[in-house]
Amino acid sequence: MTDFNHKHEKVLSGLGFLQDAASRSSQLTSGMVNILTSFEERLARLEKTILPVYHETKNLQQKQENIDKTLASLDHVIGYYSVSKEVEPVIKESPSSQGLDVFLHSLGRLQEAMHFFEKNNPQSVELENVMSLFETGKDNIISEFKEHLAKHSHIVPPITVLEALATDEEEINVNHFSADIKDNLMRIADWLITHNEDDFMNVYARFRANTVQKTLLGLRDHLRSSSVGAVSHQGVSPIAPMSGTSTLLAKSGVKSSYDTPSRKTSKKLQQMLERKANQMLLKASQTLESSTGLALGSRRSAADIIKEDAVEEQEIESFFTEFTALLRLLQSELRLMLGIIPLPHQKAVLSIILRDALEMICHDAESLSARARRSVARLEFGPVLLLFPALRHLVCLKGDCDKLLEGCDSSVRTRFYAMVNNLHTTCGKALEDFAESVRSESAAPLPRDGTVYEMTSNVVLFLGQLTDLSDTVGPLLAQDQSYSNALVHTQPWPKPQRNRALLGLYIKKVLVQLNLTLVTKSDAYSDSSLRYIFRLNNSHYLLGALQRSGLLDLLKVVEPECESIYREMINEQKRLYSQSWNKVLAPIWNSEDVPASVLLSGRLREKDKALIKEKFSTLNKEFEELSREQRGYSVPDVELRESLKRDNKEYILPKYQAFYDKYSNAQFSKHSEKYIKYSPAQISSVIDTFFDVAA
Repeated sequence: MTDFNHKHEKVLSGLGFLQDAASRSSQLTSGMVNILTSFEERLARLEKTILPVYHETKNLQQKQENIDKTLASLDHVIGYYSVSKEVEPVIKESPSSQGLDVFLHSLGRLQEAMHFFEKNNPQSVELENVMSLFETGKDNIISEFKEHLAKHSHIVPPITVLEALATDEEEINVNHFSADIKDNLMRIADWLITHNEDDFMNVYARFRANTVQKTLLGLRDHLRSSSVGAVSHQGVSPIAPMSGTSTLLAKSGVKSSYDTPSRKTSKKLQQMLERKANQMLLKASQTLESSTGLALGSRRSAADIIKEDAVEEQEIESFFTEFTALLRLLQSELRLMLGIIPLPHQKAVLSIILRDALEMICHDAESLSARARRSVARLEFGPVLLLFPALRHLVCLKGDCDKLLEGCDSSVRTRFYAMVNNLHTTCGKALEDFAESVRSESAAPLPRDGTVYEMTSNVVLFLGQLTDLSDTVGPLLAQDQSYSNALVHTQPWPKPQRNRALLGLYIKKVLVQLNLTLVTKSDAYSDSSLRYIFRLNNSHYLLGALQRSGLLDLLKVVEPECESIYREMINEQKRLYSQSWNKVLAPIWNSEDVPASVLLSGRLREKDKALIKEKFSTLNKEFEELSREQRGYSVPDVELRESLKRDNKEYILPKYQAFYDKYSNAQFSKHSEKYIKYSPAQISSVIDTFFDVAA
């Protein structure tokens, strides 16, 4: 019980403590609530007091901002009204006076003002003033562009052009514009493009076209004056077709000797130009005459031809050089216009730059073609030979031209290809006309002495100039189906060998026609011996000339046995010529003869004596007639001449020796010396005088 009471009291004591704590907590809570309520009431009162002030302050700040913006806008607008006055001194001067940066900035301000007035006050006087001043500025900046082009578009000196061609550079590196000028042109062009002003590209094209054309004209004048100087110094100026500048003229290039008294060219240029002479008509004629001892009859000398055709040859050389120079100049122009002319418009601008200069080149080519065609019509084929290197030059550069002209105006491309086709047609027709002229040749008279026919030498001269032109002549001949068909039936031909084969076919065709013409012509000789001497001279000369000129190698491509065919012809003609001795040998071969027993007995009958006298008389007469005739024959080739004499001796002397030994000691006449005029040694001596009109 006691424990229970004790625990009860302890519980009551704890309960009392809790009640006291709860009472204190309630009091504290009530106090906190009162405090918070009072704070809330104070905040509410503060809000009622401060919030109107806040709103008023915010409104004042917004108004201040609006006032500031309005003032700034007013300043900006007022600035537009004063732009004209502020920039007018700059705009009315040239851009170079104040500097391009200042000028372009002033134009920018004018443009902004113009846009403002167009939008806000399109009827204002200020808009008219700004627009007028902007147009003035635009005109001035275009004038500045023109002035830069006019002042810095320099004509390239001829020597610079030639040296650039000699070093095989792909373009002629001439700094037309300094870095500052190029930068100014680029910035002006950029400004004009931005403002849709593209006429500056036509301006640029006209200035550059004029510069390119004047450069070519200066080069042409230099070439002509140099050629005149060479003629006056050397007497003649044999100008050969160009065969290459380093790589360009491995394609077909530009080399010449352009030294003038007032200007010394570089050593490299001098060496380049010295390699131009001594290749065509002069070289061929000299080779012919030195190898055969043959003068070309009524044919004009090489020097006469060179003098007569000097202008044409100079034009050919000028054409080579000018065309190559134009190509290199245009490549330089493409580089020069980078940054100035937008890429999509560059080929259109290049077309304008190119047009006049190309027309000048095309006119030259057409003039050369026309002259060559007129020469061919007169059966003079020398001038047309000069066109083959010109055509090769164009064809070899065609790849570069195609790349350059890609994207250019179609009329420019058409003009270039028409020029190439014109030369192509002229050269192709000349080849066939030459072959036809050989077949139908009738003008030149036969040589009285049976020497080499003029046409034969002309054929060799003509064909000899084609030996290094198979890459040009081959495609010309390939257009004739008959040549292509002839190759189809032989073997597959790689392209370089195919061109040689086509040229070989042409050479074969011409030589076949020549041989037929020579045979037909020779039938006009009443003297059969002279007929065979004529054929022999021409066949022997042809074989030697074909070997020396390299034509035989080309001919062997399609006719491997051609050399043996010619040798067989020569041997057959020698055999036929040897028949000229038949009349001389007839008395020896006569079946009616004095018996050997009668000759040994020494008792000749009158009939026998008369027979021997007749034999010697006939032999003497025929031999003297034959000697007289054959001294008048001409065999210009020394080797052939001596060979014929040797063959004659080998053919006649053994027979005559036997005849002489048989009858020379016979007592057939008291005056035997009257009949026995020639000993075998004397016959041999007389044969040595054959083919020598002076003997």
